Amino acid sequence: MNKELKNLSKQEICEYQQNRDPYLFIDFVTKLIPGKIADGYFNLDKNLWFFKVHWPKDPNMPGMLQIEALVQLSALTILSQQGNKGKLVYLINTEKCTFKKKVVPGKKLEMKTKLISYKRGIGYCEGSSYIDGEQVNSAKFTITFPDDMIKMPN
Repeated sequence: MNKELKNLSKQEICEYQQNRDPYLFIDFVTKLIPGKIADGYFNLDKNLWFFKVHWPKDPNMPGMLQIEALVQLSALTILSQQGNKGKLVYLINTEKCTFKKKVVPGKKLEMKTKLISYKRGIGYCEGSSYIDGEQVNSAKFTITFPDDMIKMPN
């Protein structure tokens, strides 16, 4: 049975996964059902490093960092399962990425992710992000957990 976890702070998120500031793009997890879904958000403070360089006169969050945020959140669906806390996770594929609106400073990037399947160290996921209730991106992607792949016979 999958026990639902709610309200994980940034400190608690760091207990499950290895990303840290300034490359941690989740501030809070609002809902987590291990093996199924993870929802959360990232506050887009105007002082974040990427806003200073992308682009100074028109700051916005780069698309691949938006996808990275979804990857980090979705990885928690597996990392929250027994025996997986703190394991290494890699993104190995993205598909059907769409970017509908700019993600700008001063907003909250709300994210919803779903684990579609997980087998032999490979997870297939999908996710979407929203600002003020409007969808700003979506993607399907594949993540891998190298520790789980090593255990599999050839």
